[in-house]
Amino acid sequence: MANMGLFSGTKSSKPLTMSVKSLTVKFRIPYYTHWGQSLLVCGSEPVLGSWDVKKGFLLNPVHQDDELIWSGSIAVPIGFSCEYSYYVVDDRKNLLRWEMGKKRKLLLHETIKDGEVVELHDLWQTGGDALPFRSAFKNVIFRRSFSLDIERSDGLIQNKLEQEDSVLVRFKICIPNIEEDTSVYVIGSTSMLGQWKLQNGLKLSYAGESVWEADCEMPWRGAGVAVPMFSVRSEADLGVGEFLDLKLLVDWAVESGFHLVQLLPINDTSVNRMWWDSYPYSSLSVFALHPLYLRVQALSEKMPEDIKVDVDYEATLATKLAIARKVFNQEKDLILNSSAFQNFFSENEDWLKPYAAFCFLRDFFDTSDHSQWGRFSHYSKDKLAKLISEDSLHYDIIRFHYYVQFHLHIQLSEAAEYARKKGVVLKGDLPIGVDRNSVDTWVYPNLFRMNTSTGAPPDYFDKNGQNWGFPTYNWEEMSKDNYAWWRARLTQMSKYFTAYRIDHILGFFRIWELPEHAMTGLIGKFRPSIPLSQEELEREGIWDFDRLTRPYIRLEHLQEKFGSSWTYIAANFLSEFQKGRYEFTEDCNTEKKIAAKLKTCAEKSMLLDSEDKTRRDLFDLIQNIVLIRDPEDSKKFYPRFNLEDTSSFMDLDDHSKNVLKRLYYDYYFHRQENLWRENALKTLPALLNSSDMMACGEDLGLIPSCVHPVMEELGLIGLRIQRMPSEPGLEFGIPSQYNYMTVCAPSCHDCSTLRAWWEEDEERRRRFFKNVVGSDALPPSQCLPDITHFILRQHVESPSMWAIFPLQDLLALKEDYTTRPATEETINDPTNPRHYWRYRVHVTLESLRKDKELKTIVKDLVCASGRSCPPGGQEVASNTRDKQQVASSREKNPISKPLSGVPQKGTVAVV
Repeated sequence: MANMGLFSGTKSSKPLTMSVKSLTVKFRIPYYTHWGQSLLVCGSEPVLGSWDVKKGFLLNPVHQDDELIWSGSIAVPIGFSCEYSYYVVDDRKNLLRWEMGKKRKLLLHETIKDGEVVELHDLWQTGGDALPFRSAFKNVIFRRSFSLDIERSDGLIQNKLEQEDSVLVRFKICIPNIEEDTSVYVIGSTSMLGQWKLQNGLKLSYAGESVWEADCEMPWRGAGVAVPMFSVRSEADLGVGEFLDLKLLVDWAVESGFHLVQLLPINDTSVNRMWWDSYPYSSLSVFALHPLYLRVQALSEKMPEDIKVDVDYEATLATKLAIARKVFNQEKDLILNSSAFQNFFSENEDWLKPYAAFCFLRDFFDTSDHSQWGRFSHYSKDKLAKLISEDSLHYDIIRFHYYVQFHLHIQLSEAAEYARKKGVVLKGDLPIGVDRNSVDTWVYPNLFRMNTSTGAPPDYFDKNGQNWGFPTYNWEEMSKDNYAWWRARLTQMSKYFTAYRIDHILGFFRIWELPEHAMTGLIGKFRPSIPLSQEELEREGIWDFDRLTRPYIRLEHLQEKFGSSWTYIAANFLSEFQKGRYEFTEDCNTEKKIAAKLKTCAEKSMLLDSEDKTRRDLFDLIQNIVLIRDPEDSKKFYPRFNLEDTSSFMDLDDHSKNVLKRLYYDYYFHRQENLWRENALKTLPALLNSSDMMACGEDLGLIPSCVHPVMEELGLIGLRIQRMPSEPGLEFGIPSQYNYMTVCAPSCHDCSTLRAWWEEDEERRRRFFKNVVGSDALPPSQCLPDITHFILRQHVESPSMWAIFPLQDLLALKEDYTTRPATEETINDPTNPRHYWRYRVHVTLESLRKDKELKTIVKDLVCASGRSCPPGGQEVASNTRDKQQVASSREKNPISKPLSGVPQKGTVAVV
């Protein structure tokens, strides 16, 4: 962790030229830079640039052993004080990077004598050092920290030198989760540091404003539960989980030992006004909350009684909006003229006005495709002002959307504040994309590349890759205002959340970009990336670019795929340009064109095979290429993902195969690393510094080697799913070996639940039982509670900062909750782009709160692992009868053995 201030004081050997009494401050910090980069100090006082990096104080580098040390000295007056930070700049002092965390404080006591030197031995502060200052910890986890009497002012350096040439050294450390009556010592080899004996070590004193972080004995660790908002069930909800249900969920979390509740995205996704909108990662607006989660009963004290039933997405939303509209018509003037609404409106009008106008136009034109909106297709502030003016005939429709968002804000704010008071972190989700027919693409079209789509290359989730359909970002344009759109998103999220998950964090390094006409995710390229140039390929003896970039279709391919119907396929989709060689016709030369023509053929009953099978086979043909030509520069190329699997590659000569294989691995695994690292270090700090929320990154899939070092530097917490190990050669991750800066989980919303995973593959189940459980016995075919308990215990005992469990996996700890088929508990199937996100927990939160046995099992797991539990709910763990029942059941558990050597909480933190 960063040394928040290692100070030493000595007498200067050189006379100072200043006429007033002064002393010298020497900065010293080890930090590796790249060629052309320098380090400088910038701070609050003019001598350090008054926070203008261009005027900051440049340091000089020198190599010491295996470190690059940057240092420099300035003269300052007696009693000098300031704040400062370190920055990386280029040779023109253009800012490249800055350290994370709080600004450093320096206060020199007036008793420090004229001419003396104060050395500041600092370490670069990474984002990990800044985590205790995030609101998740500062305002929630450690909000109830005990009070210590301040024994020494923070940042104060006093002169205590008794001999002329002696040196004063101060050790300073931040430990956020220190326990009451705990002492902090520094021990070392010298007699003053106790010669490695704790009882003789140097005891540190409390200096105030200390957000402590214990990095030595046992870092702080916590646990949480993850469940989508729409999946929650309560006795008060109307067909779907609602924001106010979070209060019940928080109560259950506290009673079960959890410090965190994690949700999926909660923004409005009402693009199509049908069940497709159940996909929570395709936002209509990145700022507006989803009306689906509104509790209409809380809109007014005068509410009609309605029948409570489980209904589908479209009916639930329509019902809620209809009820809300009736209440709005009765109370609109009362609510919209209130000071609470006026404050909300003034704070949110920049996004609220365009959002309300968009919703009106979507309904008026019966489409969210704003290219179909006539003169409103192109957004302008003048058009918006007329559309939402009080004189407008549809002003009440506009105001209704204001009204709904206001009540959503009130209800979510109430739940969020409740969570904070209970010591529970509310963790949100930041989607990587937006729907191409969204408010954001309408208002800020220059921020998006609308002729492309985002997705993911083949990985754990889908061997054919994924096409999410979102437009890719124009990062160059976004950088012009320092990523203001992203910063506004994070600022908005921080009103409700104290932590968040960055969906597909790899997208901030590079994104998998597909042409807009693609339907699958296979034929894409990374943006940004360094392509293969025509000159580079020609030097290697690769010349036939048409052969490599056009679909390679031979007569035998058609006969093999389509059998006797190959002649029909050839006649309707292809043309023969050489004997036995085919190409797609103009009306079928993209995936979308193929799908459209197939639909027409199917409607006319002209296909011998199913439409789906024929489409897959035709897509295989159009994807049978080796290189992808850059549509913006015909002399640049990108190797097709998994090119060795194509018959186009297999039919090449050996020399071409060897060259292309080498260039393929260079493109995907080597040449992009520095580019992607620099790209992430431009974008991610702007996000992280726009709020004080704790940030976690979803870093699953094909991970470039630059990703984890950047995440570590920025203090981003990674994700580890046991069945998706990031280590090569492992089938199952080893939780006991996870890095501290991670969230670990047995499953997530993008894969099957623990129970379904266990039951779906017998051979894999046997390998897990042998290699992870350590048993040669035949594993049970069902995921029994003992199995679940073993796997969850692996995770809570891991070194990971957070162990966060899907609610479905926690319910599998008790047989009463496993009567439902495991496959019905899956939230998302990433291989199905039209998956219906409709999973709901089959038990109410009220019932879960009454289940003391389950809460005891869960809380015992958490507490026994040494993880922190929030205050409250102790009555669950202290219930002797329940605990005896749990202990009895574990004695019968054949796999209840110690899983790791995780130390328990101690009373002394040794630095």
